[in-house]
Amino acid sequence: MSPSRPDACRVLVPSGVLGSGCPQAAFDRGLTLDPHVIAVDAGSTDSGPYYLGAGVSKMTRKAVKRDLRQLMVGRAKLGIPLLIGSCGTSGTDAGVDWMAEICTEIAAEESQSVKVALLYSEQDPERLATYLAKGAISPLAPAGPLTAETLKACDHIVGLMGFEPFAAAIEDGADIVLAGRTTDTAVLAAVPLMRGLPVGPSWHAGKTAECGGLCTTKSRNGGVMLSIDAGGFDVEPLAADNSCTPRSVSAHMLYENSDPYELREPGVMLNARDAVYTAIDERSVRVTGSSHVAMPYTLKLEGSGAVGYRTMVFSAISDPKIMAELDRFLGRLRDRLAAGIRSVLGYEPDEYDFDIRAYGANALGQPGESTVRPAPLEVGLMALVTAPTQDMATEIAKFSNPMLLHFPLNPDDPMPSFAFPFSPAEVELGRLYEFKLQHIVSISDPLELVRTSTFTTHQGERLAVA
Repeated sequence: MSPSRPDACRVLVPSGVLGSGCPQAAFDRGLTLDPHVIAVDAGSTDSGPYYLGAGVSKMTRKAVKRDLRQLMVGRAKLGIPLLIGSCGTSGTDAGVDWMAEICTEIAAEESQSVKVALLYSEQDPERLATYLAKGAISPLAPAGPLTAETLKACDHIVGLMGFEPFAAAIEDGADIVLAGRTTDTAVLAAVPLMRGLPVGPSWHAGKTAECGGLCTTKSRNGGVMLSIDAGGFDVEPLAADNSCTPRSVSAHMLYENSDPYELREPGVMLNARDAVYTAIDERSVRVTGSSHVAMPYTLKLEGSGAVGYRTMVFSAISDPKIMAELDRFLGRLRDRLAAGIRSVLGYEPDEYDFDIRAYGANALGQPGESTVRPAPLEVGLMALVTAPTQDMATEIAKFSNPMLLHFPLNPDDPMPSFAFPFSPAEVELGRLYEFKLQHIVSISDPLELVRTSTFTTHQGERLAVA
């Protein structure tokens, strides 16, 4: 990285998600670069609606505690803030409290006295209904208009907060900020923005480093250091044997983003259309030309609710005769199962869902391609039963077991035998959740839907709560 500019704000980003790990040597090198803040995201919707609906973490507690200890020890050495967004994967209130518990344990074990701010962004459906009634909630494509009934059907709803709650917590003296659901970039852009650095470069830097080392040439070799100043920002890897290139840095504007030039954040639209990516040396890149447009202040809402229970049965088929006519086989199998479930179990098709997925059969086929393709050598047949109760889902799966193991292509064919990879064949997957919200809520104050509390540790005990 080029010599530090006097007005620069340096943000140490150890990884793309808390719990994924940062090599100690890379982290230690990052501490020597004199960061003003350590910031990292701890959540995602990448793994689907279960974690939000159930209010649990995707990452293991031990992995999260390992990473948090590293960051808390590093923070204490330099006396700088530590910011963590989207605690507990989905940013529910329970996720924030879970992270606070781990933080308290580490403080005891490391004899640290720290002021911790907790930012809660879980939303009450009844309160959101008042925003809905006054027209302050709008759908994002392809969602349609929201109803109060949909809000009530969510087990948990979170609002993706911007940078302002972090800034307020730091100004109040917080050493560590543990936040609920946050945009991936806000936690990284918070300190540069509160220091008055340009909006465009601050958000663009946050976007670049949101996944830690993914903007480097060795994405699993530690995080990055951001240095934001009045003219742009620099980015370099923490690990000495890693590198950033203009290609690796510019490409990240396309990560989880349909537009390589624009990115919508609370109250702002980042415009990277005129951004210039220049190699400073063989390891680091400077970005200039990022700008922004002020937008109405909105928070994206994420909501997940239960829609039943699931049981899975998995079988493998390699019969060449069936592989040659797989679609006809699956059609006959579905019809036979539906008829049997109705006549034997007494369940109509609208009382449950039975989905059969043939994994490995033209898995990479694209719409519009020729339907004439080579027969697969083998498919994995995943049968997923969704029903109002776990017992009902498992009952249907058990009834289907013989046909998923022995169903012939033609009625007069000898009975085939397929393969179940485990016994029992039925695997109960528990409650099934689905995302129910793809909407934004308009607010007048960035802190309007965020609740903050603080506590101070002394050898791990909470001394005060506000």
